[in-house]
Order: sequence, then structure tokens, then C-alpha cells
Amino acid sequence: MNAPAHTDRTAPKRARPFAKTQQPTPLWLRLLLGRELAPSRAEYDAVVDALWDGDTAMDALVEWMVSYGPKQSRALFTRAMNEGLGSIPDAPEPLRQFFRSVERQPAWLDRALLAEAVDFIHGSGIAATMVLRDLALMGGYLLSGFNQSLVMTGALNKGTSQRIAETGKWWMDCTEPSGLDRFGPGFKSTLHVRLVHTLVRRSLAARPDWDSSQWGLPLSQIDMVATYLGFSVVMLGGLRKLGIPVTARESRAVIHLWSYACWLMGVDEKWLVQREAEGVVLLNHTYMTQSKADWTSRELAQALSREPLERHFAHFQEPRRRLAYYQHLSVSRYFLGPEKMAQLGLPDDIGPWYALLSTPPRLLGYSARRLLPGLREQQRRQGRLAQRAALDSVFGQREQGLIEPGKDHPARL
Repeated sequence: MNAPAHTDRTAPKRARPFAKTQQPTPLWLRLLLGRELAPSRAEYDAVVDALWDGDTAMDALVEWMVSYGPKQSRALFTRAMNEGLGSIPDAPEPLRQFFRSVERQPAWLDRALLAEAVDFIHGSGIAATMVLRDLALMGGYLLSGFNQSLVMTGALNKGTSQRIAETGKWWMDCTEPSGLDRFGPGFKSTLHVRLVHTLVRRSLAARPDWDSSQWGLPLSQIDMVATYLGFSVVMLGGLRKLGIPVTARESRAVIHLWSYACWLMGVDEKWLVQREAEGVVLLNHTYMTQSKADWTSRELAQALSREPLERHFAHFQEPRRRLAYYQHLSVSRYFLGPEKMAQLGLPDDIGPWYALLSTPPRLLGYSARRLLPGLREQQRRQGRLAQRAALDSVFGQREQGLIEPGKDHPARL
């Protein structure tokens, strides 16, 4: 069944009225950003209108896949993704057009910056995974506009651990050396996830219980933009607060990597940024389209908070699970504060002890390794090993793969 076409692009109810977005920007922040944080009328209108926009190229490809034959077209897509169009004699034109579009490198792409971003991310070690989990993801649940697609795909009654592991696998693939080269793991993983996102969008938009007047289009451009800025802008800000200094060049490299990854994911080029300050402004504009915390925020946050209790460790498993549980809640408390923790229904008796205790030695150790000859490569290597160990503990004995929708999943083709 095709998703209904939306000819009426009236602002979904989830978006704040323009007047409520015009809060004054503190002087220090205005000087840092070089502008007001609040959107202009044109910027506001563009962001709200994009709540009706999906992924034009992949949406069109999926319509062809459905008409061509789901089983056959999915096999062709997977083969083209993994082996290239040259492996498919007489490839159907829709498939050829799509892969030609993603194989065309955008003019702004700088492979040297991608490599620098990978080095920095590896060196940030476990701090990067804590920021992404305990700030970007946990804090993102406060914005209930994001949550509706998750809830309707079964996120409340299916394994949170599995979802976190699969997202972590994609992140690791994207941050491998040369991971975003044409046949790198990040390139292929991103196209796989992009297909799943489009199938979910198509399925949910056609359901009678999807309230488009409230939420707009499922997995809209703006939802994708806000998510990609979480991997870049939010991560950079969180790393600084956990004691990882970030140079201007490193900031630019990280922004560049995620701009390219999310260009591959189907984010329109007009929404991509190349400077952290631009990303801070755009992220704030996407917040204007989000509803306040609701019951979905609490349910998703509480499920995420319990995820460490399912982790797998080779030794002392139960005590390490409990320790990880309290550590992650402590880091969320450090970033979000007591009011937001309460909005998420999280325990109010856990302070930011772990973040406060670990940040000073992290700052000293990280800074020393950057300055002392021969230690930077060790820092990157050990940091990546810590990131991989964290992912291994979430997957446990399960195969480390990406989402493969089952028969009851809306992304089942």
C-alpha cells in the first residue's frame, strides 16, 4: 500500500508557534555563534515545512522495489550495495539511477577531513559512547515528536538492548578508517539503514493510527537532521564537558564526517552544515518542531536506563551490570540535570558522581597523551578498543549486525 500523498502542508501541531521560538540569545552565545540562536521567519517556515519531506530518492526506489517484486528487488539492492552495479548485468534503471546518485561524491567532500575525524573519534574512547547514549539518545527522548515512529515500530515491547547494539554497530562502521569509502562498512551500513527508514516511513504513513496533522511525515527530513546533529554537534559539546578538549580543526572534521554520512542517509544537502556553530543554530531550530516530553519519553527513557542490566561481561557479570547501570544514570544526571531526569521518570536519588570523578583524570590523561611524543597513536588505539568492548558487551553472544526487520516489523519488504 502506498503512503498517502500530503498536498496540505499545514504546520503539524507538534511545531511550536513562531512567536514562542523568539527567545533572546545571551550575549556570550550570540558573540560565539555570530547571530541570534532563534530562527528568522524564513528559517522557521523552512524547518516546519520540511516535517512533510521524506527521502525523495529512496522513497522512489522503494516504490519501484514493491512493484518489481519485493524479494527480487531486495536481492538486487543488496548485491548492488555490496558489490556495485557492475555485478548486475542489465541492472534495472531505477536501481542504476539510485546507486549512481550515492556513488557521486559531492563537490564539498574532503577525504582528509574524514580521516582526521576518525582519528579524533577513536581517541575520545569511551567518553564518545557515553555522550551519545546518556546525552544525545536519553536527552532526545524528551522531544516526543521523535518518539512516535519508535513507539509505532514496537520499541516499547521489543529489546532496547538490540536497538542500541544495532545503532552502535552502524556508528562503529561509519567511524572505521575508510569506513565511508564506496565499499567501506559505513557506506554499506548507511544504505542498509536508509532503506529500512524509508520502509518504516512508507508503512507508518499509510496506517490509520498515524496522526499526520499532529506529527507530519514519519521520519521526516527534520527528524533525520536533528538525529545527525546529535552524532556531531551534541557529541562535540558533550565531549568537552567530559574533559575531552576539541580543537577547531577536529570540530570541523567531525562535523564534516557526519554531514557526509547523513548525505548518504538521505538528508537533503541544503540541511548539511560544515561548521559547529552552524550546527548549533540548526539543531536549535529543529527543537522548535518538537513536542514536550510525554508518556513515550518516560517509557523509552526507563527502558534505556535498564539496558545495562542485560549486558554481557566475561567476569563478575552481575556486579558490573549494576555498576554500569548507575554509571550511565549518573552521566545522564550530569548532562540533563534533575528537572529533565524527572520529566523522563528516572530515579531522583542518583547524582552526577561518576561524571564528576572521571572528568578531571580524563582531561589530564587525554591532554598529556596529545602533548607527549609517541602517545597519540596509543590513545587512538586504546580508545577504539574501549569503544569496541562497549559494543561487545551490549551484543553479547548475538551476531553483530544491523536491523533485519522480521515479519511483523513495518520495514518488512
